[in-house]
Amino acid sequence: MAALRPILPFRPFRRAAVLLAGGTALGLAGLVAGPAILAQIEGERGIAPIASTGDFEVGGIEVNVSGSSAADARAKGWQDAERQAWKKLWETNGMGTGNAPALDPATLDSMVGAVMVEHEEIGPHRYIARLGVRFDRARTGGYLGMRGAVTRSAPLLIIPVVYEGGVASVYETRTPWQRAWAEFHTGESAIDYVRPNGAGPESLLLTEGQLSRRSRAWWRLVLDDFGAADVVMPIARLTREFPGGPIHGTFTARHGPDNRFLGQFEMTAPGDDALPQMLADAVHRLDAIYTQALQRGELAPDSTLTMAPQFDAKQINQILDSLGPVRPRAPDPATPAAAVPGAPGQSAPGTVPAAPAVAAHTVTVQVATPEGTSLDAGLSAVRGVSGVQAVATASVAVGGTSVLRVTYAGELETLAAALRGQGWRVTVGASALSIRK
Repeated sequence: MAALRPILPFRPFRRAAVLLAGGTALGLAGLVAGPAILAQIEGERGIAPIASTGDFEVGGIEVNVSGSSAADARAKGWQDAERQAWKKLWETNGMGTGNAPALDPATLDSMVGAVMVEHEEIGPHRYIARLGVRFDRARTGGYLGMRGAVTRSAPLLIIPVVYEGGVASVYETRTPWQRAWAEFHTGESAIDYVRPNGAGPESLLLTEGQLSRRSRAWWRLVLDDFGAADVVMPIARLTREFPGGPIHGTFTARHGPDNRFLGQFEMTAPGDDALPQMLADAVHRLDAIYTQALQRGELAPDSTLTMAPQFDAKQINQILDSLGPVRPRAPDPATPAAAVPGAPGQSAPGTVPAAPAVAAHTVTVQVATPEGTSLDAGLSAVRGVSGVQAVATASVAVGGTSVLRVTYAGELETLAAALRGQGWRVTVGASALSIRK
């Protein structure tokens, strides 16, 4: 006879709390793993972006100098880094190559706001380092011919996606690609990047799946949460020849809810130590691609992402002019005043007296949304009902039930009948409706 297994006591599933992401409610079910409940947003994730200014920054400057002492060698190294950075800044801003104006050390030093040490080795008489130099925009812009206002893009939400080892990641874990964008100085760019922190519910809202999402209603909710007008998706695909060996990267710039391709290039790092520098260089090259797209007019916000209705005033005036002036009908002198249509207390013959106006009130409409297109269909159906003055999304739960707040001037049963006429199955509750296809 086979041995009998002991019957374990039944442990019911527990549900994780509902998370609110900028007003968007996401219902998440969590399972019990042992005595502890592991939340889906737990763990180290999210890298806060650095505060960016309009200053110019040049990194990766290599110096190798000697001096009478360690301090003297370091001072000479910093001066050499400032000269190299000034020449590189001149070239990268399109001012020519090899012809940067010679500036005396005092003038150059007054233009430098800070020197960042990326790596350094200090000996008794030797200084070897890789440095970054930040130039003050107000003091440097005149030399670069930047005296006017610089045109910038509309606020663009950035979703940095990295593919490594066959796995896509955005903010699920801390990745070097996310860090490279968090450390990028956006103040010197023509693109107004909106960089999420990536912590908390943002790691659930912004995922690789967003790239294939086409629902404009969903994108409006996401962009409104971050105060952005459109979205850009810089993508990095990293492959390793072998552990500790060269790392090959393919970097792609994409834009908009339709995931439109803008440009692509490849880079290679000799090993893990050189990976951060390769990613930092890739960020600058992708920023250049987005800047060129902005100059070509290809980075304008998608008009389908705006919630404001568009009215053609010229067409409206043409329609009103075609109707002509409204002329009141003169009364017949032989007709008693009491029988004149429009007289006080009288209605025009063949017409129904107007019903008293119904005050607008708020109605909760629950929409079954097994997929993103269901939410779009529900929003369109409710907005199409006569008497609906405004529709706001209170919560979104793709795969569950989303909630709409509807300002409606009319009876609840009238709204329900109008939705049934569009093919929806409607359940009426107390100041609320539940609809599904």
